[in-house]
Amino acid sequence: MWQRSARGGLLALSVVLACFLVYLLVTNSTMLPTPTAAAPGSMDPADAKISQFTFTQTKGDTVQWKVQAQEARLFERDRRATLRVVAVTLFGKQGKDLTVTGDEGILNTETKDFVLANRSEPLVIHTESGYVIYTNHLAWTDQTREMRTQDPVRIVGHGLEVTGRGLLGYLDREEFEVLEDVHVDLAPSS
Repeated sequence: MWQRSARGGLLALSVVLACFLVYLLVTNSTMLPTPTAAAPGSMDPADAKISQFTFTQTKGDTVQWKVQAQEARLFERDRRATLRVVAVTLFGKQGKDLTVTGDEGILNTETKDFVLANRSEPLVIHTESGYVIYTNHLAWTDQTREMRTQDPVRIVGHGLEVTGRGLLGYLDREEFEVLEDVHVDLAPSS
């Protein structure tokens, strides 16, 4: 009979301990805040805000590219920097290869990929060989060292005007490929 009472007491004690553990878990757990949509016109609070931001990507002693922005907002958790009034210089094997300026951009601080865009006017990309490329959006993939866009593209230089949709550019080979709906016009020589 005392064994039955001991079992009952141990069972009751186990139930009390289990309830206490559940209480501790509920009251002391760290709940993640649920994401809320930001109100139009408001920005997420950045971890840091930097004026006259410069970011240089190197490989060994060689500078591969440099991003300069009037303002950068760094978000460490997302591993990104949002940029305002941006100038990017990409260096090829022969030195300075091309520059592009834009209204805004996003730099992935982990992969070193970036995206540039303009709000109203097209991005203007100046190549060292004398061509100028116009497009609204440009994405750079650092691992493959290529740029691309799916937007309309216009390339002008050396008596040519090439228009189309989409661009794939290989910086190291200094090749640019217009992907779709390609039209080429020759300008008269003067």
